[in-house]
Amino acid sequence: MRKDKCFYVGTIVNKFSFKGELLVKLDTDDPELFLEMESVFIEIGKNLVPFFIERSQLHKSLLLRVKFEDVDDEPTADSLMKRELYLPLTALPPLEGNKFYYHEVIGFTMIDTNYGNVGVITGVNDTTAQALFEVDHHGDQVLIPVNDAFIDKLDREARTITVTAPDGLIELYTN
Repeated sequence: MRKDKCFYVGTIVNKFSFKGELLVKLDTDDPELFLEMESVFIEIGKNLVPFFIERSQLHKSLLLRVKFEDVDDEPTADSLMKRELYLPLTALPPLEGNKFYYHEVIGFTMIDTNYGNVGVITGVNDTTAQALFEVDHHGDQVLIPVNDAFIDKLDREARTITVTAPDGLIELYTN
């Protein structure tokens, strides 16, 4: 499995018991979605290695207590500490309306209700305090906040996002 065909689930942050159970800090607002996983990919080196789950349960909000098959002792559990977990993109539940996954909108055309065609979304930067659409506008990068208040319509068939950006924001990048 290639990493670009997967999404990040969380990171193993601690051991739970001396029998190989681990705690995973999930990267989600809805941890219950991950209770029924049968397997995950764990990044080891530059490879994604499949691990099968014997059992799992929620543990204190966004932590998932996991027991993997063949991880039965502390040394094996130690070898998985701080590793990242991934699932195939096909495991994501489909979203409707204006809700979307960041990877889903790359390549969409952004249209502003006042400015018109802004350009093509080349990425979403979520490393800042406010996630930002990265839009290619004739070779220049335009940054638009990913904010529900700005997003008017997401059209998956037409591959467009219609926004109403704050006055003057797009012009800061285009003039």
